[in-house]
Amino acid sequence: MGSTIANPIIPGYHPDPSICRVGDNFYIVNSSNEYAPGIPIHHSRDLVHWRQIGHCLTRPAQLPLTRAACSHGIFAPTIRHHDGRFVVVTTNTTSGGNILVTASDPRGPWSDPLPLAQEGIDPSLLFDDDGAVYLTTTNARELLQSRIDLASGRILDGPRPIWAGTGGRYLEGPHLFHVDGRYVLIAAEGGTEYGHYVICARAPTPWGPFEAAPHNPILSHRDHPRHPIQGVGHADLVQLGDGSWWAVCLGFRPQNEWHHLGRETCLAPVVWKHGWPHIHDRTLGEGLSSPALPAHPWPTPPVRDDFTGETLDPWWTFLRTAALPTWRLGEPPGILRLLGAATTLDDEDHVAWVGRRQQHLVCRVAASLDVTPRREGELAGICLLQNARHHIVVAIALRGGERRVFVRRRIGDLAVVTHEAPLPPGPAVLSIAASPLLYRFSCVGSDGRAIDLGSAETRSLSKEVAGGFTGVMIGMYATGSGVASGVPADFDWFEYAGA
Repeated sequence: MGSTIANPIIPGYHPDPSICRVGDNFYIVNSSNEYAPGIPIHHSRDLVHWRQIGHCLTRPAQLPLTRAACSHGIFAPTIRHHDGRFVVVTTNTTSGGNILVTASDPRGPWSDPLPLAQEGIDPSLLFDDDGAVYLTTTNARELLQSRIDLASGRILDGPRPIWAGTGGRYLEGPHLFHVDGRYVLIAAEGGTEYGHYVICARAPTPWGPFEAAPHNPILSHRDHPRHPIQGVGHADLVQLGDGSWWAVCLGFRPQNEWHHLGRETCLAPVVWKHGWPHIHDRTLGEGLSSPALPAHPWPTPPVRDDFTGETLDPWWTFLRTAALPTWRLGEPPGILRLLGAATTLDDEDHVAWVGRRQQHLVCRVAASLDVTPRREGELAGICLLQNARHHIVVAIALRGGERRVFVRRRIGDLAVVTHEAPLPPGPAVLSIAASPLLYRFSCVGSDGRAIDLGSAETRSLSKEVAGGFTGVMIGMYATGSGVASGVPADFDWFEYAGA
């Protein structure tokens, strides 16, 4: 107890957080867009230290993301706990619309999706005291609400428009709460950019009429340009066992006007005054005291993954869903093998890629790779991925009939090899060293010779340059570039060390 909150509490691309408490345990889910498995879920005992325990959408039937466009796919889940079961609602913007899944254990398995007929995105649920279940969504102009049957997803009443917000653009992220006899709405406006903010309203019934809070916005950094976290919004609330309240929200950390890690999950205290929630001083603050809970840090994940387990750790993810597998674990033992597909990172399709979120502004990534390209166009390596039009690859390939290591940068419609060098046969270690403003690339071949492969500015992968709703992902990658059989790329280990 007595420690301070280190925002973000879940760093890296973890937007649109939703939270629930079950006894002494807390769970957060986040958007996952075109990545699979879908909806990462984190667990905490103290609201400050979090560890990922799995995903809510793990099976192809739950997550149809074939050829999902960049920054589409899974939007803004909400997690609640009711009658001994976890319930998550979300929107698959690529296929399926609003859906609901349930589980008795947050680690899964989660049920097949139950379709919800209500239009809009960013669905949320309120389990009211009288047993009624309310579903709230947004069409970006107004909030829509219905009363539903949880077992079937059938709409029993509605949907009806209940609130149009305070006049800002892109009304989103609604959550409805029943607190001390009033129905309190939390939502966001301003777009998920620097002008993002959180608003609040309340009503005597779940249908309204809703009255806007006199102190709106209840959370905003628009007037705090020097705060290290910007674009705060899309909040959800949770009540602790001692009666206190806390908010989770998204925010991003700009570096000289650009941010590349994506929107991250943050925490702030909430106080109720005269029936209204107040989030600190309308900001996340700095150096805030942590919740009055026993500190419960989790063991630090190992820097190196030797790929010796039967399954991959939960923080590993893939691009979209595939009809055919593009990777194998344990064949041969202790190796993650990528089977280079015909698709490349330039395609909005499934790719032979296994990656994880960049969660630190300063970090080091390295991987041991053994690959023998057989023809021009086959390559394998590690990469920094923002989307199909903005990524950087450090790879091994045949170029001019010679095995070479090179850096290829794709920035919009420009794709260029910036550095390359000959590479002897055998395993090589590819490395990326990240600082807030710069990535540096290098390689060590089987002969022990270190090769400097230059650098690139992090802003080239920022939202301000690349657009979209995601953040930088760091992964292992292989492609046959049109060759159906592909090239097997054997990764002996992968390291991620954040500072």
